[in-house]
Amino acid sequence: MLPPTVEFCKGSLHSKTFYSPVPEQIAQCKDNDDNDNENDQIILGVDEAGRGPVLGPMVYGISYCTKQFQDEILKPNYGFDDSKKLSDLERRRLFSKIYGENGEVAEIANVGYAVTAITPADISSGMLRYPANANYNLNEQAHDVTIALIEGVLQRGVKLHHVYVDTVGPPASYQKKLEQKFPHIKFTVAKKADSLYCVVSVASIVAKVTRDILLEQWAQQVSPPEAGPLGSGYPADAKTTAWLRNTMKPLMGWDPHLVRFSWQTSETLLDNKGIQIEWEEKSKSKPVWAGKSMLQAERKPLTLDSWYG
Repeated sequence: MLPPTVEFCKGSLHSKTFYSPVPEQIAQCKDNDDNDNENDQIILGVDEAGRGPVLGPMVYGISYCTKQFQDEILKPNYGFDDSKKLSDLERRRLFSKIYGENGEVAEIANVGYAVTAITPADISSGMLRYPANANYNLNEQAHDVTIALIEGVLQRGVKLHHVYVDTVGPPASYQKKLEQKFPHIKFTVAKKADSLYCVVSVASIVAKVTRDILLEQWAQQVSPPEAGPLGSGYPADAKTTAWLRNTMKPLMGWDPHLVRFSWQTSETLLDNKGIQIEWEEKSKSKPVWAGKSMLQAERKPLTLDSWYG
């Protein structure tokens, strides 16, 4: 059985967000901002998976529960940790306990969660916006998705007290940005938060499992056996770069469900092996890959979905 996050997001060229139902224990909680009993306060963790790879989506995951449930149940009994420290089998086993497999009631029923899967097409269309000063960089995309996920939980009536975030960029400035956006919520933005705070560890596992399965599914659909293995998906992986070389189409590049065209690895291959166009405008000093020139030659932003239909 696939996790519900994968069932909801699979097959989409554009980014999608899934929210689990709010657990009954949390839905019954009242606003505890002035309550001295911190165990009843609702905490939320944020982490991502797939920031660096040239292949697949970048997935942001969140999880939330009461502080008491984290400290007395999750932390001592289940072994949640930074997803990178756990095997793939262990990550999937832990996540299944939260959503419940085969229609069964989840073993860990008091944790809510959500994901946003930012697709390669949306990552690339943001980073390749024209002109250059309109670039929607990866940090901005990450910040906006995090804010939207928190807002979505609040809109579902959850009274958040403290949010823990694994940092994107400098922790201090990111924390200040979040505090200004949500002045009624406490924030802790820290490096290695997925190892320091159990609720962030859960979010890390939710994001990692969702991304891995989404990537697996697209690879099965679009990668021919003769192209070889995808490898880890990171640009430094020789298997990944070999796969990119073996599957690249001179005009269209790759399937935008799977490959980030805005990564330097992709751009270099496209510029070296793709069909080149030399533009007459003086601003174009050298030939460029046809697809990139079409993206950037327009006087308004052109997204990958309009380019690929």
